[in-house]
Amino acid sequence: MKEIIDKLNKAFDHRVRLGIMSILMVNERVDFGTFKEMLDLTDGNLATHITALEKHGYLEVQKQFIGKKPNTSYAATPEGKTAFHEHLAALESLLNKNQ
Repeated sequence: MKEIIDKLNKAFDHRVRLGIMSILMVNERVDFGTFKEMLDLTDGNLATHITALEKHGYLEVQKQFIGKKPNTSYAATPEGKTAFHEHLAALESLLNKNQ
């Protein structure tokens, strides 16, 4: 059991970071406003969790202007996708172990 728990990734412990990565697994790129709306978060709360994932190297950030408006979007890095898949596999193993 301990070896399964050790495979859980602490970067995905929080529901918001789990939500961010889940959204990015099915979308190539997502902008800040879409995350904010989908996860029902304040700017500051969302920014904090995005920064945490970015520090782990799980997200890449793209800043651009659309017309005259700034737009920040995010994509999961290959490392982020791998780490998230490994985390999900560990969760599945944990669930299957207890059945």
